Amino acid sequence: MTSDATGLAEKRPQSRTDLAWAIAVGGMGIVLFAALLALTWVFAATLLLIFTGVLLGVALNALTNALGRFVNLPHPVRLAIVCLVLAAALAGVAYLGGATIVDQASALSKTIKSQLGNVKSFLDGRGIDTSFFDFGNATAGADSPASATPPASPQHGVLPSAGAIASGGGAIVSQTLKLVLGTISAVGNFFIVLFLGLAFAAQPSIYHDGLLFVVPTKHRRRATVIIDRIGETLERWLLAQIIVMLTVGAVTWIGLAIIGVPASFILGIQAGLLAFIPTVGAIIGGMIVVLASLASGWIAALSAFVLFLGVHALESYVLTPILQRQALDIPPATLFAFQILLGVVFGIWGLALALPLVAIAKVLLDHFKKGETPPQAAVA
Repeated sequence: MTSDATGLAEKRPQSRTDLAWAIAVGGMGIVLFAALLALTWVFAATLLLIFTGVLLGVALNALTNALGRFVNLPHPVRLAIVCLVLAAALAGVAYLGGATIVDQASALSKTIKSQLGNVKSFLDGRGIDTSFFDFGNATAGADSPASATPPASPQHGVLPSAGAIASGGGAIVSQTLKLVLGTISAVGNFFIVLFLGLAFAAQPSIYHDGLLFVVPTKHRRRATVIIDRIGETLERWLLAQIIVMLTVGAVTWIGLAIIGVPASFILGIQAGLLAFIPTVGAIIGGMIVVLASLASGWIAALSAFVLFLGVHALESYVLTPILQRQALDIPPATLFAFQILLGVVFGIWGLALALPLVAIAKVLLDHFKKGETPPQAAVA
């Protein structure tokens, strides 16, 4: 009897210690998870920039592997061939259509601003309040009275004050510095993405094995299956997306050129680029095409709208189901909701990268939902 009481007395402190340890570990886990979310929120732009570089590396690696089906060459040689072909294609487009792109881009910008002013005037003339729309500077000239008094110029022979000189010089320096820093940031981001993409594509196995190295040994087989499946899914999706973008851009360019819409080449380029963003990109591209076509008359605008509907149907009901049926199977409403959410939270980066992020999440959910057991032959 005495021994039983002694055993119970010894078990109680041990159970209390185990409970305290479990509570402490759970609390630390919650704190670490919250800190990880906070760091992700603060450095979201940097993380999405790195993710863009990873996507570029996956795309280059997919093109390199596709080339390997036709030629038996080492991976670095095939990657060099792919990079040279892409660089030559971009250089050819810039050389043959560089002046055209610049001229059409300038004309398109003026046309869009003018048509926004016409749309605002049309709505205002029918009693629709447009004050809550942000038309930018497109209607600044239309809203300002023509008889506005010009700013008074300093009298001849009277030097401006030191404060006026300092204010003007400070404004010039501020605008110049802002322009220079914006250009440096854009160019820097471009080269960061390019460097990361080339580095990942040059030696994918090193980064694959390095990522597995940080995973605990008992979970390494499962992590290998998940990482390989994510890589295969992104590769198939990117290859299909490249084909879709090229097709949408070419069809839009040729269709607008036949209709007679000015700036058809630059409109085709922007339609192909916006095809990377599903649903939202097509809507934005269609609005730009219709606005640019209004300058050529209502018949051209209606024809451009019909062309937009045809291109959208080709993309949504022909190209995407055929090319991506093995890559992604995400309901449109789910994808659109995540696009809006990530776009509001992270801006243009979240909107553009919503689909690959959702694809990664879907691969993870499918794997754990099915309860797949990692193969014994997987590399530990």
